[in-house]
Amino acid sequence: MRKMLLPILAAVITAAITASLAAGGGGNGGGGDNPGRGDDHDTYAIGLWGDLPYSDVQATVGLPNLIADMNKQDLAFTAHDGDLKAGNATAGSVTPTTCSDALYIQALTFFNSLKAPAVFTPGDNDWTDCDRPSNGGFNSLERLDHERQLFFSTPFTLGQHKLRQEVQTAAICPGGPLGSKGLVPCVENRRWTVDRVTYATLNIQGSCNNLCDTAPDPVEEAGRNAADIAWMQQTFQEAIQRNSVAVMLISQADPGFDLSDGTRAPLRDPKTLAETDAFSGPLDGFQSFLSALRDQVVAFGKPVAYVHGDSHYFRIDKPFQNAQGQRLENFTRVETFGDHQENGTNDVNWLKVLVDPSSREVFAYQPQIVPANRVAVPAP
Repeated sequence: MRKMLLPILAAVITAAITASLAAGGGGNGGGGDNPGRGDDHDTYAIGLWGDLPYSDVQATVGLPNLIADMNKQDLAFTAHDGDLKAGNATAGSVTPTTCSDALYIQALTFFNSLKAPAVFTPGDNDWTDCDRPSNGGFNSLERLDHERQLFFSTPFTLGQHKLRQEVQTAAICPGGPLGSKGLVPCVENRRWTVDRVTYATLNIQGSCNNLCDTAPDPVEEAGRNAADIAWMQQTFQEAIQRNSVAVMLISQADPGFDLSDGTRAPLRDPKTLAETDAFSGPLDGFQSFLSALRDQVVAFGKPVAYVHGDSHYFRIDKPFQNAQGQRLENFTRVETFGDHQENGTNDVNWLKVLVDPSSREVFAYQPQIVPANRVAVPAP
């Protein structure tokens, strides 16, 4: 019966997206192996989103509206920065909210409904937290392996148009239930360059990067963290070799950068980058990565954007400092919309980034509030 439900679920989602497109008009689409751009061949747009869907109404109403809105615009690619579901399953839900196979089929349907190339990087809610009883008590590494097979089995993106990516092939990450497959490549880590801007995804996970919660796995975290640091450093090396004008990194985790807001991110000494809250010391899954990233940002000198989800608060700011407490002027943190299922579709929105390689700052940001998803203030 479960296998029969999967194609039915996919058909329902596709029908909802088609209905949203019909209601909102057509679109330019975009992408292809050579991503589509506007009239100015030096300028193009990308779409960022993540931490969605977290509820039935977000999955059946909000996301079809969001995808239809994206499909109306000419985007070189889109990127979902992880979390295909809420942290815990919802009792009585009609859409998948545990880590069953149906969850990933639903996500694949969403991604392949996008006209532009669809980039994805995993989130903690769709693998590290799958061992929670409420999520089905799955083995988290087995679920990550499933995502690798479903979403990352080729060097191309998802979406109706494809974009070829570089794939991390070094066997560094523990794979299989309890590491039963030994060390395997972190094939979810990807890299690509569009018009002198280099992009990369990194499998960095929210909360504490798999060092806490139901079944922490320090061996897994150590291997993946080493892979992430190597991939990030190689990304900057490639950007320098290509004479790229900017770098954008995309991951799930909000690692925390300073002491400003413990309600939304880990608290961290901005000079030493050591976590200062309850997850300090051996539970800090981000300090070594942040230290390595800071070195690269300073050495690169040109604009660097770090895109993440995780803490569910849309913001664009400059929280990264050097060891002397001076702000890194060329670094921008970008957190996408997401979650807040208590307000229905209120936060089911996306971020449009205008990329102009000939401009000084390269990236310009335009929040896209989907008209059909407005709750507090209906669209005029």
